[in-house]
Amino acid sequence: MVCVFTKPHLLALGTNKNNISFILPQFSLKWNLQMARSAIDETSDTGAFKRTASTFRNFISKEPNSQFPPESGRYHLYVSYACPWASRCLAYLKIKGLEKAIAFTSVKPIWERTKESDEHMGWVFPASETEEAGAEPDPLNGARSIRELYELASTNYAGKYTVPVLWDKKLKTIVNNESSEIIRMFNTEFNDIAENAALDLYPSHLQAQIDETNEWVYDGINNGVYKCGFARKQGPYEEAAIQLYEALDKCEEILGRQRYICANTLSEADIKLFVTLIRFDEVYAVHFKCNKKLLRDYPNMFNYTKDIFQIPGMSSTVNMQHIKRHYYGSHPTVNPFGIIPLGPDIDYSSPHDRNRFSS
Repeated sequence: MVCVFTKPHLLALGTNKNNISFILPQFSLKWNLQMARSAIDETSDTGAFKRTASTFRNFISKEPNSQFPPESGRYHLYVSYACPWASRCLAYLKIKGLEKAIAFTSVKPIWERTKESDEHMGWVFPASETEEAGAEPDPLNGARSIRELYELASTNYAGKYTVPVLWDKKLKTIVNNESSEIIRMFNTEFNDIAENAALDLYPSHLQAQIDETNEWVYDGINNGVYKCGFARKQGPYEEAAIQLYEALDKCEEILGRQRYICANTLSEADIKLFVTLIRFDEVYAVHFKCNKKLLRDYPNMFNYTKDIFQIPGMSSTVNMQHIKRHYYGSHPTVNPFGIIPLGPDIDYSSPHDRNRFSS
């Protein structure tokens, strides 16, 4: 018997083997048969899905004496094209023009054994450049899995082994694994070296509106599809599905009167919403039972998703083969035979009508 993390409470300070400090949530503990080391394990006794907090919460900052200053070539981003949270970070890397300053590596799409000594399934790197199109071996540490990176950063780490991972090559540790914080760093802290520094996805005059939008979009949509898909009882599933479609209906109404989800300005809230919408019809409608209405049944949201997809750099962050293979192939409790649906193969590069809101 081992411990599973349940609700996060106060923050505690931890250190890794290099004596680098990192912020760690203090958890209440509950005995269970296995550690919650992936999202699929995070189901409560009521049958509802409850996501635990990210763990490494340091910040890259331009402030004097910062432990993690914004230096070109110092940091590396580990992602999965399949993961919407990691894809947020990759989107920022692309549209802010940070690819020359921060390299990235993608893992294989389908979870595999991360160690021979236990049964944990998670993100792994290919053994060679040719093994998996779109994925690469770890170029920095020679790690076989994302799990090994966490264990390099902290000898006593016992949480989930998630992507994204923002890695510091100089101190050989994880800076941050919370996507919402990584994108804020990418938005502001690297502007001296970003090729598209003028793009501000969290402008001061919209911050309150963005924060409010992020909150209901996350609860109802980003995390809402997971609450539907990982529910293990009918009641929690129906509750999550009702909340999901209320939030989608709200988006459709807003996008009927303006180009983006917060006014007519592209913002952080759009990137966060997009990564779920782009996966909706291909994955969530089937795999997570979010089939009351499809994205294609919402004309404003469907055209909006195509609009965001066609922003220069964004389409390269969407690898639908990785997305479909991961979801349908990595959750045997949801899809035990790993069968991947053939469709619908939507062309998000086709024309949209969102230019009608241009001034």
